[in-house]
Amino acid sequence: MVEQRTLRLGTSQWTPGEFAIMAVINRTPDSFFKRDSGFGAALHSVGRAVADGAGIVDIGGVKAGPGDEVTPAQEIDRVAGLVAAVREQHPDVVISVDTWRAEVGEVVAQAGADLLNDAWGGADPALASVAARYGTGLVCAHAGGLPPRTRPHRPAYADAMAEVIDYTTQEAERAVGAGVSHQSVLVDPAHDFGKNTWQSLEVTRRLGSLVETGWPVLVAVSHKDFIGETLGLPVHERGDGTIAVLAICAWLGARVFRVHDVRAARAALDAVGQLRGGL
Repeated sequence: MVEQRTLRLGTSQWTPGEFAIMAVINRTPDSFFKRDSGFGAALHSVGRAVADGAGIVDIGGVKAGPGDEVTPAQEIDRVAGLVAAVREQHPDVVISVDTWRAEVGEVVAQAGADLLNDAWGGADPALASVAARYGTGLVCAHAGGLPPRTRPHRPAYADAMAEVIDYTTQEAERAVGAGVSHQSVLVDPAHDFGKNTWQSLEVTRRLGSLVETGWPVLVAVSHKDFIGETLGLPVHERGDGTIAVLAICAWLGARVFRVHDVRAARAALDAVGQLRGGL
């Protein structure tokens, strides 16, 4: 097992064993979960998330699933001004932007973003160069090679976790080779992206294998379909399932947790930290 490293993003750092909460901040009017996407509402959500214990806010301007086309210019219009406003009002919070596009990454990095969260697994390889040029962090995810905003259709892997490990670690090494600091690169198994429910459950159970690579692991499981299908619950009734999965991932060594309910996640992760620390 490779030694775990300190994660550094912006002016913040998390040593091994510390958990960071990443709050979802939508500027997407068609989000699957929260639709309060107006500028003022989003800025208010940032303040509430920081007060509830989020160290990172993840601003997104395009929903992950299929839907109306959002051009790069529209995405920039949705997120860049909010990044600048958050940077001014919350100088110490880490600002992440959920994008796969290098041209969007360029603008938000100039506006003050500290992290580029690429959930689509390097669909635009130039994003790593943008992160390197501006000194931001980068999330390297496994999406099974799917184009952005497409759903998996009968995904098949000989070993889903081995595929996740191989792909994300290669992308992480590529990012470092492009000039991104090795202390600012995270890997994300990307539950539901390029995976069915069984594969997302397998990735959850075997998350420790990804942790053992030494790269800080981000998990984004909040209210996702694999939880809903497993428990037979609609989107807005998946809170308890989300907390259960977060606790499992934390126990297995995940470091960063992308969530909608910051307060509940903070309480659960604090509990895991205390229980694990007592062993």
